[in-house]
Amino acid sequence: MPYTEMETTEFKLTLIAEHAKRNRTMKFTSIAHLLNADFLLSCFKSLNRNKATGIDNVTWYEYNANLYENIERLVERLKSKSYTPIPAKRVYIPKGDGKRRPLGISAIENKIVELGIKRIIESIYEQDFSNQSFGFRPERSCHHALKEIHQLVTYNPTNHIVEADIKGFFDNVNHDLLMEALGIRISDKSMLMLIEKFLKAGYIDDGLLVTSEKGTPQGSILSPILANVFLHYVLDYWFENTVKTITRGFCEIVRYADDFVCTVQYIDDAIKIERMLVERFNKLKLEIHPDKSKRITFGRFESQSAKKQGRRPNTFTFLGITHYCTKSRRGGFKIGRKTCRKKFREKCNKLKAWIKKNRHLPIRVFWDGLAVRLRGHYQYYGVSENSKSIDRFYRIMIKSVHKWLNRRSQRGRMTWQKLNDYLNYYPLPRPSIKHSFYTKSMF
Repeated sequence: MPYTEMETTEFKLTLIAEHAKRNRTMKFTSIAHLLNADFLLSCFKSLNRNKATGIDNVTWYEYNANLYENIERLVERLKSKSYTPIPAKRVYIPKGDGKRRPLGISAIENKIVELGIKRIIESIYEQDFSNQSFGFRPERSCHHALKEIHQLVTYNPTNHIVEADIKGFFDNVNHDLLMEALGIRISDKSMLMLIEKFLKAGYIDDGLLVTSEKGTPQGSILSPILANVFLHYVLDYWFENTVKTITRGFCEIVRYADDFVCTVQYIDDAIKIERMLVERFNKLKLEIHPDKSKRITFGRFESQSAKKQGRRPNTFTFLGITHYCTKSRRGGFKIGRKTCRKKFREKCNKLKAWIKKNRHLPIRVFWDGLAVRLRGHYQYYGVSENSKSIDRFYRIMIKSVHKWLNRRSQRGRMTWQKLNDYLNYYPLPRPSIKHSFYTKSMF
């Protein structure tokens, strides 16, 4: 490829990031040319090779068979502005409440270009994004967001929580407002036109083409970074520069994608913030979800207040973890956590269904599959104070294994003694806390 090592797109992205950090008002006028053959080749190699195919049914391996020719043709179409994204394939995955979540599966070339655009936009906007934003960002995760809530409630005068969820955000975000947000930092018309093409590409649902007048397709590589850019301006920046200037006490926001929580000191500020959020999103043609949003008292005085008022202490759920007020061993205040009831039931049912379906596999294959699923559960839900929930999950799993292994055949009943002996020889991963919120590092 024509570039020397110092002239690669990766090096240029580093320079862009430095310029963006140094000058917060700088606009980038020429970035579309960075989608060159070298860069798109590296994007292709970064893709998951075994992901589902889009509407074109071209796999990673099939595209790789004539990789350099395919990439060169793609670059030519991008340069001539004749490239048009292929509509996504719409699929539906079940949610815990019986509903289905729509996902868009992109074609392989869409994925390559989307990843390239994402990396370019990310190099600019990562310098601007708030420290209180945690979703879909490098070296940040849901566990960092949960730890931030722990810090804000434990070490600050938090007495109220405003919990909010934007109703159908990814399906309803306004394209014009999104493009306006991108235009604050990007003035390259070629790049903006390409992004708009992806927004308007639409999807194929049951053989029918559905054009997109609003929303960003869930499941696409580009969607999370576009959502973060939009919410940075309409929520994070607004909260920091507007909300905080008109409140009289402590308040802060923690956001993960379109879910966010506000920690507030005074009741009048909490009421004001709740009202302002509703008004703000109504102006943006979006809606705060009435069933998933609430304002509650919460913090070090909540247990005492609840006792005086003859009610149960308030709790709130964020990222699948229910937070409640409890006491430390020394009698001081601390936040308790447990897997939220809905998610716990959903995860148990899912694992039981897997055990039932796969009980006829060779025992070692079955055991290895079970171990993988347990590790995955602990990796997410193994947070400080949640040991009881993950212990219970393990016990329920063991009972289910005992039940279904006894139905593998008519011979040789799997008694509890046999199962315990097998667990001694081939132990399954035991519940453990993977993310401590009381240490400097969680990993």
